[in-house]
Amino acid sequence: MLRLIVRRLLLAVLTIWGVATAVFFMIKAIPGDEARIAAGRTATPEQIEQARERLGLDHSVVVQYGEYLQRLLHGDLGTSVVTFQPISSDLATVLPPTLELVALTMVINVLIAVPLGVFSALRLGRSGDTASRLIMVLGGGVPVFWLALMLQYLIGSRLGWLPISGRNDYGLESPHVTGLATVDALLAGNVAGFTDAIRHLVLPALALSAPFLAVVARAIRSSMVGALKADHVAFARAKGASNRRIIWRHALPNALVPTLTLLGMQFGWMMGAALLVEAVFSIPGVGTYLNSAVTSQDTYAVLGAVLVLGLVFILANLLVDLVQFWLDPRTRVAS
Repeated sequence: MLRLIVRRLLLAVLTIWGVATAVFFMIKAIPGDEARIAAGRTATPEQIEQARERLGLDHSVVVQYGEYLQRLLHGDLGTSVVTFQPISSDLATVLPPTLELVALTMVINVLIAVPLGVFSALRLGRSGDTASRLIMVLGGGVPVFWLALMLQYLIGSRLGWLPISGRNDYGLESPHVTGLATVDALLAGNVAGFTDAIRHLVLPALALSAPFLAVVARAIRSSMVGALKADHVAFARAKGASNRRIIWRHALPNALVPTLTLLGMQFGWMMGAALLVEAVFSIPGVGTYLNSAVTSQDTYAVLGAVLVLGLVFILANLLVDLVQFWLDPRTRVAS
């Protein structure tokens, strides 16, 4: 187990370095003058040059890259040329809303995709299987931003069942502790605020979950079909085990193990895809921050946001690898 963790951590460090390097040079290739942006639209040439020297932009790109890596090793992500705040401070503010949205999306993903995949596998080749696969195809093909707009218009605006923007209604906010609206409400004993925060998250989470839900459901269906044909399931049937016990005790646990890796990867993908949903529902998350940083050509803000997203992705996959290592004896033997 320790060797596995060490290998994964070393790979994570190399991955983060590769991402930082690629994004740094891609941002530098974008046309535009970062010093002019930092100095402001009305800045004089002298003020632009001062901003260039202050940000180290008067050095060559290679020197800037080396200085950036040196600061990164000390935990310094730099200062935003737009907000003039440390990027680590900005990210600490915008990351919790995205994590909260992705966490609820993962819950919805599992609660819907697993039963749908199991149902499709049990109705293999019949009308129920066809209907389930049609739902999977539709869910995987619907653009996230279009679904978000439709949910916002139909359920939020026309029916008025759920809020269509923000994180809390006015007057229901809780004191900031973790940045997670639901957790902060629970810590403050604000039941109304907790319920309101969940209501604000439902529509964005449903929109974000659609394409990922379809992928997980297809994976569960495929794994369940194979698991139901396994020798140990046939042996359980020969012993007279009920269908319910065969499904939930023997087949589903084996079908879920290979899906764990997919769920871990989806957590990172959701962090990136959340930008589309955050823009529609006015959620001040890391996706919105990253979009603003790219638009304003805020190099170090883009790098900081991408590195944080990469780190979350890597940690999620590391956790899934460890859980799979613990659950699946075959993985331990192979290791």
